[in-house]
Amino acid sequence: MAGPLVIVESPTKAKKITEFLRGEDTGGASPTVIASVGHIRDLVSKAKELPEGKQKEWWSYLGIDPDDDFKPYYKVYDKKKDTVAELRRALKNADALYLATDEDREGEAIAWHLLQVLKPPKDMPVYRMVFHEITAPAIREAFANPRELDQLLVDAQETRRLLDRLAGYDLSQVLWKKVNRGLSAGRVQSVATRLVVEREREIMAFVSADWWDIKGVFAASSEPIPFGAKLIALDGVRVATGNDFNDDGALTRDDRVILNEETVRSLAAELQTSPFSVRSVESKPYRKRPFAPFTTSTLQQVAGRRLKVSAKQVMSMAQSLYQQGYITYMRTDSTNLSAAAVTAAKSEITERYGASAIEGKSRTWGKKAANAQEAHEAIRPAGDRFRRPEEVRNEVPPGEARLYEIIWQRTVASQMIDAIGETVTVRLGSLTASGRDAEFSAAGTVITERGWMQVEDWRTDDTDAENDDDTERRLPQLKVGDGLDATEITPEGHSTKPPARFTEASLVGKMEELGVGRPSTYASIMETIQGRGYVWKKGSALV
Repeated sequence: MAGPLVIVESPTKAKKITEFLRGEDTGGASPTVIASVGHIRDLVSKAKELPEGKQKEWWSYLGIDPDDDFKPYYKVYDKKKDTVAELRRALKNADALYLATDEDREGEAIAWHLLQVLKPPKDMPVYRMVFHEITAPAIREAFANPRELDQLLVDAQETRRLLDRLAGYDLSQVLWKKVNRGLSAGRVQSVATRLVVEREREIMAFVSADWWDIKGVFAASSEPIPFGAKLIALDGVRVATGNDFNDDGALTRDDRVILNEETVRSLAAELQTSPFSVRSVESKPYRKRPFAPFTTSTLQQVAGRRLKVSAKQVMSMAQSLYQQGYITYMRTDSTNLSAAAVTAAKSEITERYGASAIEGKSRTWGKKAANAQEAHEAIRPAGDRFRRPEEVRNEVPPGEARLYEIIWQRTVASQMIDAIGETVTVRLGSLTASGRDAEFSAAGTVITERGWMQVEDWRTDDTDAENDDDTERRLPQLKVGDGLDATEITPEGHSTKPPARFTEASLVGKMEELGVGRPSTYASIMETIQGRGYVWKKGSALV
């Protein structure tokens, strides 16, 4: 007796799903699972591929008829004709069709195109099977509870595809005529290229400014733990630092003084023999929440930095982990976790760090992207029990194992308590023999409860790795009036720096912030703008 036909996107996924659905009760034979290997058709790219009578229309080069409500014309890829033939043969022997492509715009569109091309009999049941992870429970649940095709998602994807063609084809022809053949423009790639160009122009127009300050190392006679401090004020006026200059090299504040080399060296010489004392000690609580679970964008940024790989490589490894059932679907802009995921994370926390490390109330994170959809879960380890990184390390290549560990750490950390402690700021000063008043400042943070920081390396995350505001640095116990010895007084010259060039990670972040592109396109856009020669890499920077 005939069984259902299940169509998925990749052969790896087909193999796994076949294994999971073997023996499922379908009322007939076991399901047959076949991969479409992505899209099977696209807009026609040549006028001769259109129906007769349409090939000489003014819009024929577009494959879209703007005069007929922007009607699109599609063609099956030549390389997919054998796949379509195989699917049609399998459909003849099936009693139901399950379209099990990815649950996003692109996946919904692939399912719709399959339906349009295969044209199953009108009396054949057609189901949309969706899942966020490739595990036996998830696949069986999806098979048992399918839904209908979401035409709104299909329309959304088709609209984006038509806009890509309408914007890209005409602009690309201009590039061919004015610059060189083989170049292209597009709704997303052109914006990404412009962001890099504008940043480069900012760097070229930047005017550097110079300023000097003094770094000192001090120790209290009562507790001789040395600590560093910087000159912040001279004679009651704040000393200018890099943040006080604009891109033209001009000082932006009237209440700042710019110190030159001569002044600083003379002052440093006087301070070598001047007595220092503590003028104020300010203490305030320190608290830092864990980062939100990964979206596609934040995974590409964080993993790209930590593993020193491209966005394309991050997505390739994530795709492999997803298809093997290690993580959930890797194209998402949601930071939400399911109840099962939260339970699994809390189980890991309890076992490793104790129940006291679990956050008492559910955490929520607001949308970060301008056009976030949040239809899926965040990227997390698959299943209702997370496989441990040390287990996965023995089952997948090293890069994938490290990526899994990063995802595992982020997911588990997101359900742990805040890191808490105390930040202390000490002001110290000296009056020189010539009557000049120099004030220095030192700050330190002592973390008393590490919380989620027990799990995740937080200093190299979404934020600037060079920002040391949260660096744990212990200061000695000091009180106002304590005398201090200056063990080092060092003049230091500085110059303002132009904006940093984009890296793949920071460009993806900027695109997400502006609502340009989608999680599924970031990696391919990075590849396109470099492959076409619009942008090239200098180290990790995009130029």
